[in-house]
Amino acid sequence: MELAGKIAVVTGGAQGIGRAIAEALIAEHADVVILDLNPDAVSKTADQIGAHGAACDVTQPSAIQQTIADITNNFGNIDIWISNAGVISADPDHVASASDQIWQRAWDIHVMSHVWAARALLPEMIARGSGYFVNTASAAGLLSQIGDAPYSATKAAAISFAQSLAISHGDDGILSSVICPQYVASSMLGYDADDIIPDHPGLLTPANVARAVIDGMKEQQFLILPHPIVGEYAKLRTSDPEKWIKGMQK
Repeated sequence: MELAGKIAVVTGGAQGIGRAIAEALIAEHADVVILDLNPDAVSKTADQIGAHGAACDVTQPSAIQQTIADITNNFGNIDIWISNAGVISADPDHVASASDQIWQRAWDIHVMSHVWAARALLPEMIARGSGYFVNTASAAGLLSQIGDAPYSATKAAAISFAQSLAISHGDDGILSSVICPQYVASSMLGYDADDIIPDHPGLLTPANVARAVIDGMKEQQFLILPHPIVGEYAKLRTSDPEKWIKGMQK
């Protein structure tokens, strides 16, 4: 896909992977709008990288709908929507011990925010015959994340919804991609933007991930794997589920 001149929106765009993707899109001459919950952070980042910015709570469908309307009125029809906002938690005890509130927040951010955005954007995109949804999921959605059941379950659901978009609307000209990285040196893992990143093959910088995303979008790949080994793990999981689970239990 040619990215130059496209209007692209990145949620969770004030820092980490979202910021890096926004910067990479700008380098490709896309017109980028970053969204984030924190208005000060989104304004600061937008000024720093040369993007437009707006505060938006993606757990609120009305906020997503209004933000899309505002962007469309100010800049034109949205070509690319990148759902990147995410949260992590932890299982306090057993796998079902996280509160309903934690589960609901993960569900709203990782799944429903994508549904709400698609609901608002698809009619116009289908009429136009083009549009692109990109979802920052996780290797956890393919493989599971030990110790964080809400994260794993909702990321798996996000991948499934992205597949539904691709299957149901590919013939309408709608593209869909999911990004499934493993470990990324972002604030979700406790890294700050100015930290020195350890030289470890399993730990990528947000910029590394963004480069893989841009390459994958240009090739219109459904599954974008910044850590290619994740693809091998996914094959093992599907080819021999019992062996995979026993290995994860160790």
